[in-house]
Amino acid sequence: MEKIISAIVDGGKATAGPPLGPALGPLGINGGQVVSKINEATKDFAGMKVPIKVIVDTDKKSFRIEVGTPPTAELVKREAGIEKGAGNREAPGGNISIEQAVKIARSKGNSLGKDLKATLKEVCGTCVSLGVTIDGKNGKEIIKEIDSGKHDSLLKG
Repeated sequence: MEKIISAIVDGGKATAGPPLGPALGPLGINGGQVVSKINEATKDFAGMKVPIKVIVDTDKKSFRIEVGTPPTAELVKREAGIEKGAGNREAPGGNISIEQAVKIARSKGNSLGKDLKATLKEVCGTCVSLGVTIDGKNGKEIIKEIDSGKHDSLLKG
């Protein structure tokens, strides 16, 4: 029988404490092994919150890890080099390039957008929420540019 434990951990810094330890203990799985495998799988997302699933086969006492994509806001903050978004909307919290926004959109395999263009617009909306500009412009302006086809060349390939 399989049991699934879902959690959000700090990339590369999961611990055997809550939320993982208490969930794994009753299943008879070595928490240290699970944590080291999670940390290995999430090390590229250091400093970011990463959704993970631990799928435990309770009969065989084995497990496997599935790593999700960090939330869009975490990816935007990493690209912008900031720890948190702008508190007020007057001064930008950071700036990313349109190329960085496209890179984030491409990495979002679990997006609700039907295509890359729609996903890029989601990224722009997240930038608005965080107070992060794109090429020095508000995300709403960039969304209008995307709708007009101005950035279509970046979305090919």
